[in-house]
Amino acid sequence: MAKSSNQKLKLLYLVKYLMQHSDEEHPVSTSDIIAELSMNGISAERKSIYDDIDALRLFGLDIIQIKGKNGGYYIGDRDFELPELKLLVDSVQSSKFITQEKTYKLIKKIEGLASVYDGQLLQRQVYVTNRVKSMNESIYYTVDVISDAIAMNRKIRYLYFEYTVSKERRFRHDGAFYEVSPFALIWDDENYYMLAWDSSAEKMKHYRVDKMAKVSLADDEREGNSQFEAFDMSSYTKSVFGMFGGEEQKVKLRFSNHLVGAVVDRFGRDIMIIKDGEEHFTVTINVVPSQQFLAWVFGFGADVQIVSPAEVRDEMKKQIKAISELYK
Repeated sequence: MAKSSNQKLKLLYLVKYLMQHSDEEHPVSTSDIIAELSMNGISAERKSIYDDIDALRLFGLDIIQIKGKNGGYYIGDRDFELPELKLLVDSVQSSKFITQEKTYKLIKKIEGLASVYDGQLLQRQVYVTNRVKSMNESIYYTVDVISDAIAMNRKIRYLYFEYTVSKERRFRHDGAFYEVSPFALIWDDENYYMLAWDSSAEKMKHYRVDKMAKVSLADDEREGNSQFEAFDMSSYTKSVFGMFGGEEQKVKLRFSNHLVGAVVDRFGRDIMIIKDGEEHFTVTINVVPSQQFLAWVFGFGADVQIVSPAEVRDEMKKQIKAISELYK
């Protein structure tokens, strides 16, 4: 490209250079800027750089000047601060539904939101190898179709699978397509789920997004809008342990006092805690008493007891007995 044509891109190259190569610890001098522009076929004088920086400040870019011998310019307030970018990197790394290959690509893009120096700090905390990651690379397309269906008020069609012991896909419903009305995407316990209205069952259900295949928009409009409007998402995610479905029940639990933090972490600060003697407290919660819920209770050992209902107590007894039989 001719030098005269590149001159029109001067401000863009200036912004790019400041965003990538400057921060509070690494200000760039006017000479640095002139040299960078020259490498891109753009001529510049000191006064024109001052005018350009004033124009960018007027536009809203936070360009800070450090005066003195080792002074220069750097970008101050960015869209994302370094701790926020580290949080994003940690989230991507810990997400099982994001494949390892996609994890590296996403982190590389996140690095681009910082200066090259802060980007190196982000790269130093990348620990992805040997993490348990999804094997379904099409999850991003699936999420896109679900989002489109929600925006366009349409149903979706898809196949739903599980893995066999030989690690091959086995499709449920004898390979028949599911057709549901999607309403939300939920990230729970490192997995991604779709919340949808199942018209045939007349209830809300959730499905692992990474277990969905051949996803497409259906012709029909969604059903279950009124049911979703009355749906309490927060209550649902608290009551469904490990996103395993079933009938919700009111369950009373008795805990040792030192477990109050674990209860608040799971059910939130609004949970009603009732003192029961000097060493214990009770809570009554609406939960789906699945095996995952019982496993959560079992994890606290003798420090928690299911008080009621009787059928949930009996189910816990069966689970304890079955586990005990394995170790006889």
